[in-house]
Amino acid sequence: FEVSCVAAWLRSVLVVHLLLTLASSSELTFELPDNAKQCFYEDIVIGTKCTLEFQVVTGGHYDVDCRLEDPDGTVLYKEMKKQYDSFTFTAAKNGTFKFCFSNEFSTFTHKTVYFDFQVGEDPPLFPNENRVTALTQMESACVSIHEALKSVIDYQTHFRLREAQGRSRAEDLNTRVAFWSIGEAIILLVVSISQVVLLRSFFSDRKTTTTRVGS
Repeated sequence: FEVSCVAAWLRSVLVVHLLLTLASSSELTFELPDNAKQCFYEDIVIGTKCTLEFQVVTGGHYDVDCRLEDPDGTVLYKEMKKQYDSFTFTAAKNGTFKFCFSNEFSTFTHKTVYFDFQVGEDPPLFPNENRVTALTQMESACVSIHEALKSVIDYQTHFRLREAQGRSRAEDLNTRVAFWSIGEAIILLVVSISQVVLLRSFFSDRKTTTTRVGS
């Protein structure tokens, strides 16, 4: 009996994992060079609820331009120099939607951008989940595990982004401190040499020259 319960529990966990894997969501972290623009495309059916979430992980002032257009080129969302944001909309027509990230305002620094484009809602864990009768104990446990795993995935994603952003800031600060230390060492060396040369000039013997003027 215990073996059968464990097997059923493992099958339930496998079903939850497969549903999370098959969810219609596009996540990507990519490099956006300076003075560059990167666009992505997604085919969406009318009436589908979608959410675009993005965040600049590294680079410059951690900002980027974002633009979302429908198949006819109508601008649904446009923000300039944003560090992070989230936008939810419902597709009003069938076709290919385009969203772009632009770093064209930056001349020297490249950016690392993360985005998550969710299309539609997660399918029900069980085909008859919305039935009138109550769920069994096993089904309720599976639903709870499903929701908990979704929360864990979201938390892990945000913590990874924060860790990457914090590491980038720490490395940038470390580089600045290193250059500042080198600059201070050079200035200290120059000042020390200048002081030594100046002190030696004070204690050096000055030779006097005598000029005779003949009559």
